[in-house]
Amino acid sequence: MLHIIKPGIETIVEDWPGRLGYLSKGMAASGAMDNMSMQFANLLVGNPITEAGLEIAGGYVEIEFQQDTVMSLCGSDMKPTVNGAAIPMWEAVPVNKGDHLNIGVFGEFGFRSNLAVAGGFDVPAYLGSKSTCIFGGYGGFEGRKLAAGDLLRTGTPSQSLTSLAGRKLKKSYMPEYSRVWELRAVPGPNTCPDYVTGEGMDYLYGSEHKIQHTSNRSAYRISPVPDYFFARKDGGVGGSHPSNIVDHGYAIRGTMNLCGNTPILLIADGPTLGGYINVLQVIYADLWKIGQGTPSRDKFAFTLCTREQAIEARKTQKAQYSEDAITK
Repeated sequence: MLHIIKPGIETIVEDWPGRLGYLSKGMAASGAMDNMSMQFANLLVGNPITEAGLEIAGGYVEIEFQQDTVMSLCGSDMKPTVNGAAIPMWEAVPVNKGDHLNIGVFGEFGFRSNLAVAGGFDVPAYLGSKSTCIFGGYGGFEGRKLAAGDLLRTGTPSQSLTSLAGRKLKKSYMPEYSRVWELRAVPGPNTCPDYVTGEGMDYLYGSEHKIQHTSNRSAYRISPVPDYFFARKDGGVGGSHPSNIVDHGYAIRGTMNLCGNTPILLIADGPTLGGYINVLQVIYADLWKIGQGTPSRDKFAFTLCTREQAIEARKTQKAQYSEDAITK
């Protein structure tokens, strides 16, 4: 069992791939914002990679372990300590009953860390997933982010704690972190030439875009586009803005729509239906990078990608989550 002493900015229970199959009901998939580090964290402590962990955004967290276990932290290096002593990232670390884990502020690179414990977290699955949807108030731990005083039960480890302790992710499998996150993306469905000019798409794919402070698990907003971006004078209905479109579904996670001149990447808890054009789609293999983008500091740079390249990148990424990635 874990006792939450300081919950930080936003600490929530998430798994991967999240709550699939309910977009038509208006329910987002949710799931880990950085699915890569969540899956590696679970792999390190012997869990299925689909098990739930704690997603920690921005740091400032303190947790007391109320039983002996093995934990791992993957993602942004927030200088974690146990009882004041530094512990490594990307490694299975043994902890004892009464130990205190402290996670500081987000580091030089990235914005989220994922904590996994041997046996996972014993929270009820809702519609096939333990993920929290904050904006819907369901899933995870009581449908909300964690608060001081919360107690989280853990499951049964898959093997002995001594055999799990010290497992490390090979350096060749560790993702590269940056202040400018390169996101591969396929165009469409509402793009050039009907909705966006060629110059507008060149701007999207040829510039660096700062992440705005108004970003969260529902949407990541970037700097507004120039007026020449749009191919239409209006949205076709009563002089509305050219970003408007009637009755349109969103291919979350990873679609970019435009609300006025503001591009918005719809992600984990994003809306499933709306009235804005969708100009590109970040590929599955790069979704984790969105979750590590730090609002008000980092930037996104989009790279043109084909459907075939996106499929191959997804297969390559999926193949990483195996015991071949682990050393001891």
